[in-house]
Amino acid sequence: MIQDIGHEFGVTTGRPRRCGWFDSVIMKYAVLVGGITKVALTKIDVFDTFDEIKICTAYKDCRNDKVYTTYPTDVFIHKYLEPIYETVPGWKTPISSIRKYEDLPENAKKYIEKVEDLIGAPIGIISVGPDREQTIFR
Repeated sequence: MIQDIGHEFGVTTGRPRRCGWFDSVIMKYAVLVGGITKVALTKIDVFDTFDEIKICTAYKDCRNDKVYTTYPTDVFIHKYLEPIYETVPGWKTPISSIRKYEDLPENAKKYIEKVEDLIGAPIGIISVGPDREQTIFR
């Protein structure tokens, strides 16, 4: 569904791209090891029609039910990990014409703030559509 709404298909091949829910665990790791001070959150307009939005907040090792809230650097266990999701409410309204953070629906702001809290970095750019001007700067 995310793939269709977001038009996630290769330009050259037309193949569908693999899409999924936001993974805060890997993003928090990227922020940490990359020294990232601000993040761009793109394509949140894709969620305009969703009742609920999921965020991956941990991984579970399906062999022993061990839960990882930080990114496990042992690449040999990755194939055994399953995402654990937290569900947040959607905003059920179009946001592609919004240019100010304050004008976003409350649930969109709550989603953004939840992501910021989970990854440990502020979101400085939010895209609300495919065009260059469909961007909110904070």
